[in-house]
Amino acid sequence: MSTDTTASVSTHILDTSSGRPAEGVAVQLSARCGREADWQALGGSATDADGRCKDLPALPEATTHVRLDFAVEPYFDHAAKKRADAQQDAPANRDSGAAAVFFPEVAITFAVVPGEHYHVPLLLNPFGYSVYRGS
Repeated sequence: MSTDTTASVSTHILDTSSGRPAEGVAVQLSARCGREADWQALGGSATDADGRCKDLPALPEATTHVRLDFAVEPYFDHAAKKRADAQQDAPANRDSGAAAVFFPEVAITFAVVPGEHYHVPLLLNPFGYSVYRGS
């Protein structure tokens, strides 16, 4: 919940390659107070079955910039293993032997103002991603 002196942040991840929420992705939250300030690691969470992080730490007063770091490689490694187990007798697909994910990490940095809530969805697939300010 935000107050007049702090901003708040939430996020969720949709795996666009499967059309489902991305469960179990570790998300780290960092903040800084001013462009020249050092980043302060605040802690993190992991996405739930709905792809949402419902317990990200609160932002410090006077935060001006926020960074969300998503560890997506373990998620895609796990998804690839599940697909392989499910298709062990199926013919190999065109990506067999290729890297499971092109972007192993996604770091999103954005500016905030006090009193505003920032919902930052991540649309994700093994070879690309997109983000936007949601509501």
